[in-house]
Amino acid sequence: MLRIVFLGNAAAMPTPGSPTSSFALKTGSTFLFDCCEGAQRQLMKFKISYAKVKCIFLTHLHADHFLGMLGLTQTLNMIGRKEELIIYGPSGTDEFITKLFSIKQLRPNFPIKTVEISRAKKGIYSDKLIRVDAFPVKHNAPALGYLIEEQPINKFHEEKARGLGIKGRLFSQIQEKGEVTIDGKKIMLEDVTFMKYGKKIIYSGDTIPTANALKYSKSCDLLIHDSTFSFEHAKSAKEKFHSTARDCAEIAKKANAKKLILTHFSNRYENLEILKEEARAIFENTDVAKPGLEVLV
Repeated sequence: MLRIVFLGNAAAMPTPGSPTSSFALKTGSTFLFDCCEGAQRQLMKFKISYAKVKCIFLTHLHADHFLGMLGLTQTLNMIGRKEELIIYGPSGTDEFITKLFSIKQLRPNFPIKTVEISRAKKGIYSDKLIRVDAFPVKHNAPALGYLIEEQPINKFHEEKARGLGIKGRLFSQIQEKGEVTIDGKKIMLEDVTFMKYGKKIIYSGDTIPTANALKYSKSCDLLIHDSTFSFEHAKSAKEKFHSTARDCAEIAKKANAKKLILTHFSNRYENLEILKEEARAIFENTDVAKPGLEVLV
């Protein structure tokens, strides 16, 4: 199960009720997708360990998506962090991070590694629990979306395995050796197991509606999409390379997504119900991101 906690939901300008858009993925470690101003405070507020932040996945290099790195790295310095921090991002990330942390007052005492992505790429990060892929989206700067997926696991066909005589320690034995012999008959692990694929989350970052967002969102469990404007302001959305709530809903519907969460809202909308209802008219299982909203996928 994947645990997502939203740290903020605002677009370029924060509001009194929320910092800019960012969320944390919590496994054993903490992964940040964008890093809003005050990210470390939001992590503390929602009881997520900032000390366990392993990677930051930046969608693009506009300030509202990276300002929180400055305070976070300073605090990590103060608690004596030694572990490497990995920062992923689009073209230009390596030069930007190098210059940013070359400033003496900002330079961390722990290593920072940057991974720059210029095209669609699978497995930019992978561990025993999750895999992260990156794909280009269309904004007014080089920009990425991210796919987060649980690693598949081998599961036993319990009834089939027991029917072939596998029981007790034989389950461990066939997992370790890949085969067992029962009454002279060899049984292979693949004969009694199947691959169970994990849950899939898509984060669009800032973008106009794109074929890539639709492609990667196919049958996803959760789509988190830029919803800066309502359809009433579709012209502004197009000019500023953002999406409307209606755009998000159409992508979710075409992709056969299970759930849609809208985020990155212009501060002109004091009532986010307007955007939610606009999307729900097309895709019913829609919600809006709010600071502290926790979603288990």
